[in-house]
Amino acid sequence: MRVIAGKAKGHKLQTAEGLETRPTTDRIKETLFNMMAFDLPMAEFLDLFSGSGAIGIEALSRGAKRAVFVEQSSVCGKIIRENLLHTGLAENAELMETDVFAALAKLIEREAQFDMIFLDPPYKAGLLEPVLEKIVAGGLLKKDGYIIAEYGAKNPPAPVQGLTVVREKKYKTTEICFLRLEE
Repeated sequence: MRVIAGKAKGHKLQTAEGLETRPTTDRIKETLFNMMAFDLPMAEFLDLFSGSGAIGIEALSRGAKRAVFVEQSSVCGKIIRENLLHTGLAENAELMETDVFAALAKLIEREAQFDMIFLDPPYKAGLLEPVLEKIVAGGLLKKDGYIIAEYGAKNPPAPVQGLTVVREKKYKTTEICFLRLEE
């Protein structure tokens, strides 16, 4: 896995071995970032269930002002720190090595808000809707911001009050949808 574009283009990223993570493929990552390209410069980016940190690192490489990484695994946390140092992007990053709900609670307490929130929870864990609900209830998404949710094609999310789907992209086993706050 590598950084596709931006100031850290070409840097190889470490990933956790085994089944602990499911890295977003370069093909999906490239499509995703092409869809977000004009919104990334100076954006506040939140990467939930970060794994190797590849999505948040790509966002920083392409001009995001700041990225917050949330990852519960200490093994993955170490990899994210190493990847941020290797790419030279650590200065604009924050790693919250904790459960996603604890991290969201801390961010809500700080009154943090993000232009983009990416989440790719374990497909069958039943976390997608509760996390989306917490984001909306906590006011973590800026008015003009959006959420990008990656999920298994066989496990699409149920509608979440306060959010509306604005775009979907389907792959063989994965789907990505862009969600905005309802007006």
